[in-house]
Amino acid sequence: MITLERDRMTFRFPEVHPDAECGIEFQRTLRIPDDDRDYPLPAGLGRFPLRHVDDFADRLPGKTLHRGGVVMPMHQAEAMWVNFDAAWGSSYPCAVKVAAGKVCAVSGEPWSEHLAADPQNYLVVPNQPWLDGYCVEEGIIRQFVAMPLGEGYTAEEQLTGAAEHGGLQLSVCPMKREVYEKFFGDRFGVGEAIREVCYGPPVALSHEMGLAPGGRMRQEIYDDDYGVEAWDERHTSRCFVTIANSMQWLAITGERPPTDPPTARQYTDAGLPWFDYYDGDRKAISGSETLAGLKSVAATGREKRESPLPEDDPLGVSQIVRLGPAGERAVREYPAGRES
Repeated sequence: MITLERDRMTFRFPEVHPDAECGIEFQRTLRIPDDDRDYPLPAGLGRFPLRHVDDFADRLPGKTLHRGGVVMPMHQAEAMWVNFDAAWGSSYPCAVKVAAGKVCAVSGEPWSEHLAADPQNYLVVPNQPWLDGYCVEEGIIRQFVAMPLGEGYTAEEQLTGAAEHGGLQLSVCPMKREVYEKFFGDRFGVGEAIREVCYGPPVALSHEMGLAPGGRMRQEIYDDDYGVEAWDERHTSRCFVTIANSMQWLAITGERPPTDPPTARQYTDAGLPWFDYYDGDRKAISGSETLAGLKSVAATGREKRESPLPEDDPLGVSQIVRLGPAGERAVREYPAGRES
């Protein structure tokens, strides 16, 4: 069962365990320079709005309605990161798959209905607090950057030669109850919250948005310490996230999209922090050779003699905040009193 409240999805598996929940949201963020330097993690600048696809059945084409799920807006060349959060106070482990255009962001393999260990095609939550992009090598990702389908920039087009799916695909699988009780017993309590159920002339979506590889960022994707057999694949929930550009979002929902995100220079001038996250108790996976071979947005733009990334100059980095798993998991939050 998937629920949606305040722009945050919760995947719930009460048939497995009353605490089996996983929260997922999408954070607006700075698009780091695509200059082949390795940058720390930028702050979250607020959640992207999410809306039920079925609420706009009269404004969306049949293909989008068939997929179900939710729709969210992104400006062209805007960046985002996926935030995984233990839902409503629960820290029940889940295996989460994230794909863009049905290309796995962890392994680079085509979308599969099943979990795979070699190469690992999923993340373990809450051990993995967030995902900012495509895992291209150990400790390095290339940032998720929104680009229109059909122009050759997205990972989907580079790896499949087609611009068919776009958007994001999510799959969440809870830990088997017996494995959970072996490792954790009953130490987590279930939250009690009322949630809104999310059911999984039309607006033309001929130029749907996909995700392309942007700048390089330091981020480790952690190996599964439990093993692939720990996950209850009989109870898996999936959700398609359609990405609409700003004009499409306005036409679909009647809402104005979020304002343009800050440029790298504005981010620095405002004194906003950068983050490094390190968990010395966990092993990072090696990264995908397939994803490592992708061309970044800037590199593709140079080949096409285009300038797809406005304000992409290199910049210095200061005010780095060190984060780790000790105590309450820190949130890469937007500092109080700051204006984007």
